Amino acid sequence: MIHFDTLSDKAQATLYGLFIGDALAMPVHWYYDPLNIEKDFGTIRDYMVPKAAHPESILWRSSYKALNSRGEILHDQAKYWGHHHVHYHQFLEAGENTVNQKLCQLQYLSLVTNGGWDADDYLERYIKFMTTPGMHKDTYLEESHRGFFMRYAQGLAPKNCSVVEKHIGGLACLFPLLAYYDEDIETGKRRALERMRLTHKGPVMEDAAKVVLKLYESLHAGMLVQDAAEQLIKSQCSPLLKGNWKKWISMPTGDVLKRRIGTVCYVQSAVPAIIYLLLKYGGQPEQALIENTMAGGDNAYRGAVLGALLGQAHGMNAWPKRWIDGLKLEVSIS
Repeated sequence: MIHFDTLSDKAQATLYGLFIGDALAMPVHWYYDPLNIEKDFGTIRDYMVPKAAHPESILWRSSYKALNSRGEILHDQAKYWGHHHVHYHQFLEAGENTVNQKLCQLQYLSLVTNGGWDADDYLERYIKFMTTPGMHKDTYLEESHRGFFMRYAQGLAPKNCSVVEKHIGGLACLFPLLAYYDEDIETGKRRALERMRLTHKGPVMEDAAKVVLKLYESLHAGMLVQDAAEQLIKSQCSPLLKGNWKKWISMPTGDVLKRRIGTVCYVQSAVPAIIYLLLKYGGQPEQALIENTMAGGDNAYRGAVLGALLGQAHGMNAWPKRWIDGLKLEVSIS
């Protein structure tokens, strides 16, 4: 079991928020129609087990074939790829994290074991975790993993296997570094970017990370959530901050996220969606994650980033005891 006891209250809450936001939304990850969420689960306020069949799954369109044993990462899940209605996380339990957040747990364990960031150590753990059968039960693996291991199978050194990316899932890996280096935020920010570039490189990810790090730094300094978000929007330091925010705040959440901003996995939609939820529900962290979950789309990875930011803003009081106790935070440290 992973423990964060040595961290400050807000750093602990950042990591719990990261894992809670992902686990809460996991059963309805990539349900793009909120009506299907209501039909299958009602309003999700607690961890739930995913349905065997996913009504909107497009896993049938995804493919990955390892070039050799170095690139073999699907293992016993390979047989589910290319089929209709397969749930991306069909074998996970209530309160369990997707593979992306399990890797954030692995990253934190690497930090604790080494007394700080060691890129080579993390990459070694990452490769072992992904290429060893039985290390996780997740069916879906994002494009970043497939791209990394395609290049690794071609013989590239691990530090040269990153692919150009644009998915919100790549921003979650910033937070274990930020939490670990809580008393030295500049080092945390620098190390966090180093980590992201190992698997998610490119100008789109750099810009999205800049926005998230600016917001995190304001929250770390004690600024209220809505004030931090408004200050960020006023800065217009990124194209991601453009939008009719005043109008959107007065509109129903579902309408804004589905029709104005979007709920897809690309940072161009996901980062504005996170900012919107912070503006509207920044003082209600529990409700913010419920709203994020019920909005659908890439709600698990979006929820991880949202939860981490809300944890940094509010500390451990942000999270209901049932959510903390219900998490299954277990990965191998070896």
